[in-house]
Amino acid sequence: MRDATLCPIHPTVSEDGYASLTVPTHRASTIVFEDAAAYATRGQRDLDSYSYGLHGTPTNRVLEAQLSALEGAKHTVLLPSGQTAIAVCFLAALRPGDTVLIPDSAYPPVLGFCRNFLAPLGIHHRIYRPDGSDLAAQIDDSVRLIWMESPGSTTMEVQDLPAIVALARDRGILTGIDNTWATPLLFKPLAHGVDLSMQALTKYVGGHSDLLMGSVSVNDSDLRQRLRDQMRFLGLGVPADAVALALRGIETMAVRMAHQGRIALDIAQDLAARNLGEVLHPALPSCPGHDLWCRDFAGASGVFSVVLPDASRLNAALDALQVFAIGASWGGTRSLMAPMTITRANGHPRNDKTILRLQIGLEDPADLQADLNAFFSILTNQADA
Repeated sequence: MRDATLCPIHPTVSEDGYASLTVPTHRASTIVFEDAAAYATRGQRDLDSYSYGLHGTPTNRVLEAQLSALEGAKHTVLLPSGQTAIAVCFLAALRPGDTVLIPDSAYPPVLGFCRNFLAPLGIHHRIYRPDGSDLAAQIDDSVRLIWMESPGSTTMEVQDLPAIVALARDRGILTGIDNTWATPLLFKPLAHGVDLSMQALTKYVGGHSDLLMGSVSVNDSDLRQRLRDQMRFLGLGVPADAVALALRGIETMAVRMAHQGRIALDIAQDLAARNLGEVLHPALPSCPGHDLWCRDFAGASGVFSVVLPDASRLNAALDALQVFAIGASWGGTRSLMAPMTITRANGHPRNDKTILRLQIGLEDPADLQADLNAFFSILTNQADA
């Protein structure tokens, strides 16, 4: 071959005697085929095979298999973000005229997706109370999916998931859950009968605040086909380089979560004892759904909230932080604060109040406590006393 041909065609080298603890990163858009017959029949390949880079490489398959093992699932699909994963769940389950029920405590962009994307397509939604007290009354023949999130975003309500699943199954309705707070290390939705277990891998699986990704795990192969169909229609795929970061992060996830969960609970208990605001942490007996959390969950992660009685000096307190950063995600190595307000239906008792969500990272607990002491000193105006 001439030099110009030798440049783009790589030689084949032996891998005999080579083994690595790391997963190879297979980057590909084009998948090549061994002969004409293989190319002609590529459409007959199953969903675990390879036909085009958009649908995954061996790197993707490793993470899918690892997540399936943790979830107790038959299949897992990878999506570009947690929100995309939720959207694909809804699109796979719903058709025009159908209805999805979502809890009042869900991640706010879920409601925005329902209002601004699904509604113009003729797909309806209704909101139910996180405790499920009005759920049965909301079910009619149009309901095809009940969505759950437990604990709920910001306000941390824990839902009675087995009861909701039983209600749905009696009526032939699919159930899905955003399990990002717990991950399958602390709660395994499929073991409790949930059909679609979703998590934002951006958070604890990634673990380093440097990737965006989501996943959906299922035990029903037809449901996996519907998820993959929606991904194919929309051209959704996850690049191998991002998957490689997730594979790195998942190796330490159990250790990180155990540490972050322990320190977060210590801090939550301290804040509650000092009466610095209503502390919303599922492991505290005062938190809504605490008994359900004790029954269903294997532990707590590193995220909880504090309802601030007075936020007039919040900006000054945030600007003085030395260890905590200001940011809205979680699951990484850095501790974060994210102030927010909610506007929920049914006269929610925390409407229009400032809620501070805390993510506990991997810093020394003493430094975190010192930063919190200074923060609340400014917030309560004691620094000038």
